[in-house]
Amino acid sequence: MRTCAESFDAYILRALGRDYGENLLPRGLDITTCDQVFLIASGLIWNIYFAGLAIIIGFGLAVGVAVARFGESRILSPLAGGFIFVFRGSPLFIQFFFFYSAFVLLPRSGIDIPLGFVTLTVNTSALTTAQVGGLVVLVLNTTAYSAELFLGALRSIPKGDLEAADAYGMSGFTKFRRVVFPSMLRLAWPSYTNEAIFLTHSTTLVFLSAFPARQQSGEAFYYARYFVDQTFNPFFAYPLVAAYFVVLTLSIIGAFGLVNRHLNRHLPQERRARYRFRPQYLR
Repeated sequence: MRTCAESFDAYILRALGRDYGENLLPRGLDITTCDQVFLIASGLIWNIYFAGLAIIIGFGLAVGVAVARFGESRILSPLAGGFIFVFRGSPLFIQFFFFYSAFVLLPRSGIDIPLGFVTLTVNTSALTTAQVGGLVVLVLNTTAYSAELFLGALRSIPKGDLEAADAYGMSGFTKFRRVVFPSMLRLAWPSYTNEAIFLTHSTTLVFLSAFPARQQSGEAFYYARYFVDQTFNPFFAYPLVAAYFVVLTLSIIGAFGLVNRHLNRHLPQERRARYRFRPQYLR
């Protein structure tokens, strides 16, 4: 029976691959409480990776999509609206299966998919991994949801602010940078915080879908399911994952709360938008 110190050394980085810990995962009667604590904790590395990159990349894309949808272009506005509708209207779990099939089955059938920056072929294996393909799905999904939030914020900007910017003679880009963009963020940030939390929770679906875990390298829920299958005890591993995600959620609330305070620093205390956690049970 290994000690907690040995479990820490063997499994705290095991989610990164076999080169960073024990070659094999613990099995049967050899599994200890510390094994579960540290191995599931190591899986959080991938949950943070997926959530962090998806939020960063999706934020920039969402702003562009929201501006395009808000604009008067007869081409960009309908395209942005269609993108938002498709990804908000379909389940995230189905999107994982669809994109994995597109990344794998179509190239194997001899159908190459040009994406502009890369052409998917039978030799394009990176997109078939969870670390890349799963991230693409999360980015597209959060882009659609975040764009809808930002679009609502754009429509809610007081006309007086825009008229004041025009009165000062601000050009289009200066007006967007100094007035429109900060106002949009201030109005949308509480709701965007909920989106960041829900996206973090959604990272547990990556390895639950078609994307494979190579070298038994997965996220927290992947290892929790593994331990449940080995020990037939769901009353430790699953609550442990939930506890880890509660900590992640509190961290997101704290970090985004600081940003929200910065965005509203110029307003009186009674007018500052406050964050209220309103989980979305259906998406």
